[in-house]
Amino acid sequence: MRTSLWFLPCRRSVLSFGSALRGLNVLRHGAPHPGRPRKWVGGLASARPRSRSGRCYPRGGRAERSCPAVDPEQGPGQGSRMLNVPSQSFPAPSSQQRVASGGRSKVPLKQGRSLMDWIRLTKSGKDLTGLKGRLIEVTEEELKKHNTKDDCWICIRGFVYNVTPYMEYHPGGEDELMRAAGSDGTDLFDQVHRWVNYESMLKECLVGRMAVKPALPKDYHEEKKVLNGMLPKSQVADTLAKEGCSSPSYDWFQTDSSVTIVIYTKQKDINLDSVIVDHQDDSFRAEILIKDYSYIIHVELSHEIEEDFSVRVVENVGKIEIVLKKKENASWKRLGHPLENHNSLIPRKDTGLYYRKCRLISKEGVTHDTKLFCLMLPPSTHLQVPVGQHVYLKLTITGTEIVKPYTPVSDSLLSEFKEPVLLNNKYIYFLIKIYPAGLFTPELDQLQIGDFVSVSNPEGSFKISQFQELEDLFLLAAGTGFTPMVKILNYALTNIPSLRFDVEFVLSAPTSEWNGKWGHISPALLSEFLKRSSDKSKVLICICGPTPFTEQGIRLLRDRNFSKEEIHSFTA
Repeated sequence: MRTSLWFLPCRRSVLSFGSALRGLNVLRHGAPHPGRPRKWVGGLASARPRSRSGRCYPRGGRAERSCPAVDPEQGPGQGSRMLNVPSQSFPAPSSQQRVASGGRSKVPLKQGRSLMDWIRLTKSGKDLTGLKGRLIEVTEEELKKHNTKDDCWICIRGFVYNVTPYMEYHPGGEDELMRAAGSDGTDLFDQVHRWVNYESMLKECLVGRMAVKPALPKDYHEEKKVLNGMLPKSQVADTLAKEGCSSPSYDWFQTDSSVTIVIYTKQKDINLDSVIVDHQDDSFRAEILIKDYSYIIHVELSHEIEEDFSVRVVENVGKIEIVLKKKENASWKRLGHPLENHNSLIPRKDTGLYYRKCRLISKEGVTHDTKLFCLMLPPSTHLQVPVGQHVYLKLTITGTEIVKPYTPVSDSLLSEFKEPVLLNNKYIYFLIKIYPAGLFTPELDQLQIGDFVSVSNPEGSFKISQFQELEDLFLLAAGTGFTPMVKILNYALTNIPSLRFDVEFVLSAPTSEWNGKWGHISPALLSEFLKRSSDKSKVLICICGPTPFTEQGIRLLRDRNFSKEEIHSFTA
């Protein structure tokens, strides 16, 4: 199999990229694995001298300013356009890292219409609803009346908001909001940024609750839609049956010192990445990811337990065992009191994001403006971010909760050839560029060791099963698009036999000292890089970068007769 990485730095310089590649699991251990010859092509940093600062020397000899590995407020997986956080250049086509054929257009905001300007407006005391502080019950008929740009009400999860004042502050533009004008915008909202804390962002725009089920947007069609809730069990069962699935179930048993919760998923592709467990105070919550659904166990435990617990998965039968340690050796008469969505199978898009507070353990400088953050999960949490997926970080800034998506990277990026000293399953690493004039990253950078950041459940549609029987893997990354590729590369180099690994650097605006390839993504560059090993080889192409790069890349790939199934676009 051949794996090729085509990297286009977003600035005029070469990325400080060698330590990232050499830090990957396979490359850290010296000689190639038997049967895995590696061919290094095109300006790979490990083939060139490096300065003490970690920057790459061009072949001309003098060090250029290194290009940061991440651009969190401009790139996919690193902070992208959303309802409440406008970024500089990367609008998100969807709220998850999905395969996409194109993205939504970024609309330039007028002067004085930034996120901070919106926060100031909401705190100014101005009446943004037009109701002078009253909350009303909104009927379907009343909601339909407010469907113009000068008078726009939208329902999200049963709450109605007057978004007219927000029109000029919305990064997606007025037309995007108008798609849901006078109707229920829940599904349209979920398609793009269901993880956004709209309650905080739009609390001063709250008109009231819906009295009855609102009308759906004119351009939205879905059979058997249920408003703001779970699908009926019969519909879930029908859907799972079509997909060859059986409904999961659970049981529990105890000894003098422990309680074991056993979940029967009846799936053979369940692993530890599929299991998310949180114990906060007396609340115990387990979420099992089954295809596009979540099976949830959520109870208020009848007795106290210790913080730490163990999770075991029997993959061949899809059985999950969660062993809890009792604080007292007393007999439990029941597991606990059911809480929200307990023993329910819910479409993942309807579950909402669940956050837990993670402690900042370390910050290590990578470049002059890029840092590697290490966050520690609570001892009472089990969470592993699957390859190719991202999470959301949440901070409260000037009284408003701000959320940004970030793609975790490998712990082996701690520093060149440095072995990780922390347990992988309790720590998450993020490579983040700090923008002095930004809103989120300066606040993140000001956190002290020991401070907390809220981290969500993983999101994304990339599946490891896409590697099965793969013959050619091509990774196209521009700027911050490198971050999702880190774990993909690590997985490929570790788990795929007979691997040949090529790397090609392309600079968009090089200096005269650069002797490698240069230019923007184009048919000529792709034709030289994307070559199947055989006419009918199984191919996967992953692409990630700023929106113009990604959208143009997908068009060019389709022009070269690569199918939609062969292209995975990472967005956030």
